Amino acid sequence: MAQDYKPVRYPRSIFFIISNEFSERFNYYGMRTVLALYLTQKLAYSNDTATVIYHVFTSLAYFFPLMGAILADSWLGKFKTIFYLSIVYCAGSTLIALGAIPPLNLPATWMTVLGLLFIAVGSGGIKPCVSAFGGDQFKLPEQAAQLAKFFSLFYFSINAGSLISTTLTPILREDVHCFGENNCFSLAFGVPAVLMILAIVIFVCGRARYTINKPSGNMIVLVFKCIGNALSVRSKERGTNPRQHWLDYAESRYGKGIVADIKSLLKILILYIPLPVFWALFDQQGSRWTFQATRMDGEVAGYTIKPDQMQVINPLLILAFIPVFESVIYPLLSKIGIRRPLQKLSLGGLLAGAAFVLSGFVEIALDRTNAVLPAAHESQLRIFNGLPCDYRFHTDIPNLTGFNVPSRGAFEALHIDVPATNTTFQFRAETSEIGCVRENMTEFSGTFYLQPGNAVSYFISRKGGRSNLVEYADTAEKDRNGLPLMRLLANVRTTKHISLRHNRDATVVYNVPLNQYDQLAVTEGEYGVYVGEREIATVKLSPGGVYTLILDEFLENEFNLQTHIITPSNSVHMLWLVPQYVVITAGEVMFSITGLEFSYSQAPESMKSVIQAFWLLTVAIGNMLVVFIAEAKFVQSQSLEFFLFAALMFLDMGLFMVLAMRYRYSDSAASPDSIEVDSSSNGKKQHDPLTISESLSERSAKSTTYANEAFRED
Repeated sequence: MAQDYKPVRYPRSIFFIISNEFSERFNYYGMRTVLALYLTQKLAYSNDTATVIYHVFTSLAYFFPLMGAILADSWLGKFKTIFYLSIVYCAGSTLIALGAIPPLNLPATWMTVLGLLFIAVGSGGIKPCVSAFGGDQFKLPEQAAQLAKFFSLFYFSINAGSLISTTLTPILREDVHCFGENNCFSLAFGVPAVLMILAIVIFVCGRARYTINKPSGNMIVLVFKCIGNALSVRSKERGTNPRQHWLDYAESRYGKGIVADIKSLLKILILYIPLPVFWALFDQQGSRWTFQATRMDGEVAGYTIKPDQMQVINPLLILAFIPVFESVIYPLLSKIGIRRPLQKLSLGGLLAGAAFVLSGFVEIALDRTNAVLPAAHESQLRIFNGLPCDYRFHTDIPNLTGFNVPSRGAFEALHIDVPATNTTFQFRAETSEIGCVRENMTEFSGTFYLQPGNAVSYFISRKGGRSNLVEYADTAEKDRNGLPLMRLLANVRTTKHISLRHNRDATVVYNVPLNQYDQLAVTEGEYGVYVGEREIATVKLSPGGVYTLILDEFLENEFNLQTHIITPSNSVHMLWLVPQYVVITAGEVMFSITGLEFSYSQAPESMKSVIQAFWLLTVAIGNMLVVFIAEAKFVQSQSLEFFLFAALMFLDMGLFMVLAMRYRYSDSAASPDSIEVDSSSNGKKQHDPLTISESLSERSAKSTTYANEAFRED
């Protein structure tokens, strides 16, 4: 007979906890969304180094939940742990935001690294406490149904914070211009930092309404103590008092129940051995895949998608995929024999590998738009002709003894082998065209200076009635921010005022000084080229392109403008990234949700929190795997690195399948789906190990929220 419980009012303290979680998740995701670009664009780290910093930070953020759980359950309690570590968290966010404000001239690099460490400690430390602290506010079993609603609301706040911040912070970063720069990282970090301060204020405001339980000991600590005791006793008694299992040596101190539960836990943890590889692939959405997006064209119907905004696809697809998988995909898979959790988890891992195969092919397409850079033993030579006549060059450069440079055109030699002992080469240039003969510019000579690993360019111009060759350092590399890069080479008869004016935005004007051949990063779009107030031509500068403009005044106030593309623009559209996001998100649904629900249902009742801690630990190890591969540089090509990760994932899932085939599902810790009718209980459904204080609805809610938190909070 079902027991009737007196209705209990819904805890008002839940509002403060939910609001705190929304603000904290907004801060975390907002900061992390723009982090990789900040490291490369503002702190001048290479893509590889930025990838290492990003994944070390993520790894720490998933290692510290272990420490946070021990701190809360063994010493401080959940409230104090959340409060103290939130202050650490807030300090980290503030450090990064202040370091990103240029006028302050603060040491941004070390402030960012220290800030990331504080955020990892704070975010990781409070991660295992907030949802559990919310659960403490309910009286059980009277409020089991209300507890289930809380977990749904808690999960909604996580996703709301994630979606809003992932969408908003890239806009604050790129569309807002502050401190004289074309972007505003300080605002992109500052808004989340303010939200974190708000999160602390909201959390403290609910202090008088909270139910605060005293620390009662941490199961994770107990597990390690039990294992340590078993190993210690075994080393002493193995010869005199042998036991069937090595953990049995701890029974005398910890009892058969705990020992049996740890045995069940270890069976599951063996399956965890291959899991970090999945997270090594999954978390590259915020690093390698974001860098991939910076080299692509994001324009859609007049709006330009920011590279870091692509990360919003994942949470959006998650919300769409969960009901689709439950109602459509899983029933279809069941018809072909894929029913058990470990089968679904294996398929999810294979999908992650397939996503990286797709990203590898996208990278191959992007390679065609990459800059051609000289190897260590090579030099690059470019010659731009600003005069209205062709020149023939004769040199003593091996394999390059003669070449033509057309009128107002360019010549490129991108792979010149240069010995370190000989870097100077003589040349002579001549023309027979009447225009240059008449102006006494028939020939000139000089020396080319070519350095291994570098590029050098020369500009043929008119000076003092004679042809003149100007040398300047050159590079074909794309802009780190994905902006167009342009250089103006002007061959004018008198001093002129030259400017580029954006055709759509009248406020975007670039004044180009003469006789200075520096590259200029500009906003993408179509520009009018003005000499004084007279527009002489238009030029379109696309994202990622590197351009050299040659301006020739061939008659008094008569101009000719030629545009030369040194490096192609980002011609591959950013929407080509969507398939890999779709595939890896489908893999995430099958891997993360299924994996954690399987673990939760198979673990003994006393080991639920331990299982969640080790699940988060697999995420930390996975991110360290990315760091190892990025630092080891097994391959030089980014596309080959993606294929390497894919191959590693496929091999890893092969190992997992072998382990899964040997696993025997536990009947004593079955999932809710395995509840059977016991004839001895008057037809009531029996489910072990439900306790009086934890109803089926509560357990189901916890199982769902643990899974949701795990895949959403990475």
